[in-house]
Parts: sequence; structure tokens; C-alpha cells
Amino acid sequence: MTAIRVVLVEDHDLSRIGLSAALKRCDDIEVVGEAADGHQGLQILQVSKPDVAIVDIGLPDIDGIELTQRLRKTEELNATRVLILTMHNGEDSVLAAFAAGADSYSLKNASLDNLVQAVRLTAEGGAWIDPAIARVVLQQARTIEDDARDVAAMIAIKSIQPDEQEMLQICSLTERELDVLELIVGGCSNAAIAERLHITVGTVKTHVRSILSKLCAEDRTQAAVRALRSGLVD
Repeated sequence: MTAIRVVLVEDHDLSRIGLSAALKRCDDIEVVGEAADGHQGLQILQVSKPDVAIVDIGLPDIDGIELTQRLRKTEELNATRVLILTMHNGEDSVLAAFAAGADSYSLKNASLDNLVQAVRLTAEGGAWIDPAIARVVLQQARTIEDDARDVAAMIAIKSIQPDEQEMLQICSLTERELDVLELIVGGCSNAAIAERLHITVGTVKTHVRSILSKLCAEDRTQAAVRALRSGLVD
């Protein structure tokens, strides 16, 4: 039987060491690498190419959300599955993780049996969702269905500039993205936006990237200008 190859990316030494020791007791799981921050994690992932990367959200350099996004953009890591393991159970963190490309999401207070099950299921191509945050995912799924039936639930972007009309008319921002955009126009940093909206900096970065993509903007300044010109923000 081929063991499931796992890399741990966790900045708390005791948590990482304890988790590694626990997983090594499983005959079908092999811990092939450990990292204390996101950059080191990416390097180890690129070398070891594991079956599953267990990633904490609150890393000291690049957070787990951004690490997951970078992993998904790395061709040689296409086969690596991502299991987010964190204490964050807020809606924004959960949705940002899955939006970034995570396959599974487990809280750190999960039992060892459940965590091992999560690793195995994730390696097999499934998705483990901690029961404590399952309601968030279910609610989001319902929201998406509602939005699909009711286009008016999304806020359409219409440029007042003729040369930008075609570019923006098919785009839409969610209400949360509009909240972030308003703060960008107000000159707030990612940290300030996170504090104002009570979300993580990683979640803010995810929203900012989505906003730039939808507005076809190269940077925050261009996005702010287009928001003002289109009437999205007063």
C-alpha cells in the first residue's frame, strides 16, 4: 500500500511537531516535509510534491489563503490537494479558503481520528468539511443558487465612459467586494480594511484580487478611479 505523502505548513512549533508525531503513527500516512512559514512551505512543496498539503491560515509571511492560491498556479503542484487546518471558523475565512482552491477545511480542535479521516478523504480526491463550519458552506451554496435565479441580487457595474462600457457591463461585484472597494477608494490599507470589516488580511487580499480582475484594473489606484468614474463609489 502506497502511503499518503503529507507536508505540514504551520508556524506554531508545538502544534506542528505534535501533529507530525500523531500522523506518523498512521501506517498509511508519511510526513515528507514541514515548514514554519508560507515561503518555506512553497519551497518544500515544490521539491516534495506531496499528495496533501496541510496548511494553516495564520502564517507569519504569506497567509494560508495566498499560499493556496500560489500552489494552485504552480503547474508541478496540480496534483497536490490542500487541507486547511486552522482555528478560524468565520464565514469570510472559510469562503476565502475554498475560493482560493482549498479542497478541505478542518478546525484545529478536531479529533485525531477526524483529522486522519480528513487527510485520507482529501488524498482520495474528496472534500472534508468540518461539521462546525458545514453550515457556512451550505448557506453559500444556497446563496449562489438564489443569485443565479435573481440577477438583481448582484450589483452591475456600468461605466459612464463609452470606451469602458463594453469592458464593465458584463462584470459584477458582490456587496462585500463593494465594501472593500469603498475602503480602497478611501485610501485604506489591507490591514485597515480587515480591521474595519472584521475579516482577515488574507480575505481582504482575495477580495482585492477579485475586484481588480472584474474591473480589469492593474492596481488599486486604477480600480479606485474606475469605481469613481462609473458611479460605484461616491
